[in-house]
Amino acid sequence: MHEDETTSVKAIMNEPKAATRGNPSYVWRAGQERRLGMLNEAAPLAGKRVLEIGCGIGMYLRAVRRFTEHVVGLDVEEERVVEGSHRGIPQMLVGAGERLPFEDGCFDVVFSHEVLEHVDDDRQVCREMARVLRTGGRAVIFVPNRLYPFETHGIYWRRQYHFGNKLFVNWLPDFLRNRLAPHVRAYTSAGLRGLFIGTPMRVIKHTQVYPGFDNIVARYGTTGRALRRIMQALESTPLRVYGLSHFLVMEKTTHYRMTVANSRAINRRV
Repeated sequence: MHEDETTSVKAIMNEPKAATRGNPSYVWRAGQERRLGMLNEAAPLAGKRVLEIGCGIGMYLRAVRRFTEHVVGLDVEEERVVEGSHRGIPQMLVGAGERLPFEDGCFDVVFSHEVLEHVDDDRQVCREMARVLRTGGRAVIFVPNRLYPFETHGIYWRRQYHFGNKLFVNWLPDFLRNRLAPHVRAYTSAGLRGLFIGTPMRVIKHTQVYPGFDNIVARYGTTGRALRRIMQALESTPLRVYGLSHFLVMEKTTHYRMTVANSRAINRRV
């Protein structure tokens, strides 16, 4: 987070945690099921050792256990871990992604779903992902896309938090966007991959995905499903760059180290 954001962030620390930490998933719907499938395709989960950073109350942990019992979740909010444990989800720990309480190279897959935008130090979290992955292991990451027309985490206006989707906020210059949304990040393609510069990680896949529109489908049925098909079809076109989230898959390797030069080269290809 930039230094000029620090004062604004401190001013909102007493606001509801939904603003600064985001809301965990409380229900499992088609959108989550689709992203689980993307995770399993990018990093096959069967029998693997899996870590989820920012697990909330454990909805993805429960789903990942269809494929493997060796899954651990970490969340910085103790009350969410307690609630998940009360729901019968094992292996949930309280901790921060910047300081993972695990040995080097002990996981096959590290998963982070819409979490990096909320952490204190996103670059350090990415370094920790690389550290705890075994060679050949993969990090699978979803984060907000700066080019998506809406800021989905609300904004601050005249020191008051305003919930909801706010049009074109993320398209503003940094100094204006970060005044309106100092509580959450949104990433450009280059900015996201740049978090791994200096780590032994290489890009396997990087694209953007559109929303699941689950609320619209629930309310409007056939019309909502048609909208979902149309929007998700855009993922196969150049218009994918305006999708809701980045979908990034990184692999740990012993003979490669992400640099500014190869990050820029990837940016030209993606």
